[in-house]
Amino acid sequence: MPETMDELEERIAQLRGRIRQALAAGDRAAVLGLRAELRAAELSWDSALLESDGSVPAPSPPETLLAGMSLFPVREQVHQVLTVLGVAAAPRLIVATHEALFAGGLIATKLASLRRDEERSFRAAPYSRPYYVCAALAADQLVAVRGLLAISTWPLDRRILGPLSPRVDFLTASIRLVRHLQTTGELGPQSIRLLWPFTNNIPGASGPAEEFEPSRLIAAAQAELRIHEESDRHQREAAAERARRLSDAEQLFGSEQLKAVRSVTNR
Repeated sequence: MPETMDELEERIAQLRGRIRQALAAGDRAAVLGLRAELRAAELSWDSALLESDGSVPAPSPPETLLAGMSLFPVREQVHQVLTVLGVAAAPRLIVATHEALFAGGLIATKLASLRRDEERSFRAAPYSRPYYVCAALAADQLVAVRGLLAISTWPLDRRILGPLSPRVDFLTASIRLVRHLQTTGELGPQSIRLLWPFTNNIPGASGPAEEFEPSRLIAAAQAELRIHEESDRHQREAAAERARRLSDAEQLFGSEQLKAVRSVTNR
């Protein structure tokens, strides 16, 4: 017998609680399984809602969805990519990485309002989600860096950008991408196209014949990373100490200080 909407709502709430517990325990396999259960329960709830109104057609089953569409919400698609990259990233890199690594399309325009939506959600019900897509913060004024997205569960210093951080993050992302592709065995033409901007912008990353060599890219990125990494870490950690004085929302989405200054000067 199909579950009622009340039963589905109760199961959805329980699954969300179990996901938070699994995330806190670091059990990634359980999180992935529970998320799949949650999406199935939410689809069942949607179907039950539409069936209760005979004037509205029932939703198409997943197998009839348009090719290229993803069943994952945009925030989960972005989370997948940022987890691979391990650093704050701009929409262009997020979309390119998603196209190379994951099924389904991710539309760049949908990312424009994502951070604002996440901030509204957090302020309305703090920590009600297992993670938030949040801002990267500028080390000097602790305001949101325009156009960069990060994950709330990362350490605070990883979400802060100092003078050397863009280069350090670029090098870090290149290493993580290559290792991910080597692990998954997905080092094909589309993935190599994704890595070309890294190869072309890291000294020593490309071979004599301009052929892509994963080990060469990793070695070149690591060599340059050793030059900048320590100074960058000190700058980020110092800024993170200051950032811990901010409210929880400001630590995720940026200081309100400049907004307050602007409001005073505009009077």
